[in-house]
Amino acid sequence: MNIEQDYQKTLDYLYSFVDYSQTRQLVYSSEKFNLDRMTDLLEIMDNPQQAYQVVHVTGTKGKGSVSALCASAIQYAGLKVGLYTSPHLIDFNERIQVNGEPIPHIKMVALVEKLKPQIARVEEITTFEISTAMAFQYFADEKVDYAVVEVGLGGRLDATNVVNPAVSVITTISYDHQAILGNTLAEIAAEKAGIIKPGLPVVISAQTSEAQSVVTRIAEEMKSSITLVGRDILHRPLEHNLEHQTFQIWSSAEQGLMDEYIEGGETNGWEPETFDIPLLGAHQLDNAATALAAIKVLQKTDNRISNSAISRGVNAVKWPCRFEIISHQPMVVLDSAHNRDSALKLRLTLDDYLPGRGVVLLFGASEDKDVPGMLSELMPRVDQVIATQSIHPRALEAGKIVEYVHRMGKKAQAVIPLESAFYAALELANDNQVVLAAGSIFLSAAIKEIWMKLHPDME
Repeated sequence: MNIEQDYQKTLDYLYSFVDYSQTRQLVYSSEKFNLDRMTDLLEIMDNPQQAYQVVHVTGTKGKGSVSALCASAIQYAGLKVGLYTSPHLIDFNERIQVNGEPIPHIKMVALVEKLKPQIARVEEITTFEISTAMAFQYFADEKVDYAVVEVGLGGRLDATNVVNPAVSVITTISYDHQAILGNTLAEIAAEKAGIIKPGLPVVISAQTSEAQSVVTRIAEEMKSSITLVGRDILHRPLEHNLEHQTFQIWSSAEQGLMDEYIEGGETNGWEPETFDIPLLGAHQLDNAATALAAIKVLQKTDNRISNSAISRGVNAVKWPCRFEIISHQPMVVLDSAHNRDSALKLRLTLDDYLPGRGVVLLFGASEDKDVPGMLSELMPRVDQVIATQSIHPRALEAGKIVEYVHRMGKKAQAVIPLESAFYAALELANDNQVVLAAGSIFLSAAIKEIWMKLHPDME
C-alpha cells in the first residue's frame, strides 16, 4: 500500500466533481448555488456537524485570520478544536485541521473511501460541498469540542451555511466577487449576513455605514444579539515591530474606567486587557478584536475558556502569507491581498512597518479581480513590477498586468514561470528594497513553497 499514491487518487476523485473555484466567469444562480445538495448529503451522513459547537465566520477580508485566532484561543484552553478554511496554500489537507494539525493523508484517504457511497447518492455535488462534508465528519470522528468554520464564498448559499453556530462572525465587508455576490456593498453585505441564525449571537467587525446598516438590520430581524467591534468592543494599538504587535481591548461598558486609565486617574486597579499577536498590520488588530469578541461570547456559556488561555492562544497563532516576512536579508514579504481594499491595507502596512524602503512587486492575480484597482493602491510604494501568473486556470495573463502597470507610469516586465519570476525579483532588488509577492493567495503560496525548498530548515 502506497499512501501517497492513494492520496493523489483521492485528490483526483475530489477534483473530478464540479469545482467552481476553477471556473472562469462564474455566474451566481439558484441552480448552481443552493443548500439542497449539502443538506441531502449531511442527512445521509447523520448530520455530523451537530456533534460539536461551531464558530461560523464570513466576510470579505480577515475571515481566515479571525478563524485561525479563534481556533488557537480555543485550543490553548485545553479543548479540542477543528478548523476548516479554504483555499489551501500548499496541500489540500491544510483545509481540515484539528488542534492545528492538518488531517493526515492516510486518514483523508480512509475518510473519502468511507463517504464515497453517500456522495454517490447526491447528484451534481461539488468539490467544495464534499470537502465541507468531509471536514464535518472528521471533526465528529475526532470528537472535537468546537469547530471554527470559514465560509467559502458569500454566506447565505455557501455549503457551510448548514450549521447551527454558537456564534456567527462577520468580518470586514468590501468589494469582491461582484459578479457572484452583487455590485453594491449592500448586496454583498446581505449575502454575508445570510449566516446569521434566528436568536443566535453575531459578532460584526467595524464596517462601512452601508454594509453595517444592512448587517445590523438583518441581525435585528433575526432577533440575534449583536456585538459590534468599534461600538461594543474597542481597542487601541500599543507597539509593533517586524515580529509582533501589542494592543489593548475593552468594552463600551468599561469606557468610563478607560477614560480614567488614559488620563492617569484612579481606577481601583482596573486596566484594559493587553494582547500580543504575531500577525502584522493595523487591520490585524481589527481581526484580533473581532476574534476576541467571538471568544468572549463563547465564554458566557463555557467556563473552560480562561482569559489567560485566550491570551496565550492568540499569541501563538499561525496564519501564513498575511504580511509574512520569510526573509530579512533579502527582505521578502508574502501577502494574500487580492482586492482593492486589501491592497490599500497592504500599502499602509508597508508604510507602517517598512517606511522608506522601496518595493519590487512580484504580482499575479486572478482574471476576475479588480487588478487595476489593486495596482493603483500599491503603485505609490512600488519601484518596479515583475508580472507573472500561477498555474491556476483563472490566472490573468502576465502581459496584461504589464499593460496596466505601464499605464500607471511604472516599470514592469512579464516573467513566466513563477519560479523564474521570483528569482528575477530577487535579482532586481537592492539592499534597501523589499521583494513583495501579492495579488493572489495562489501566488504567495507558490513563492512560499519555492522558498521552503531552498531553505528546508524554515518552519
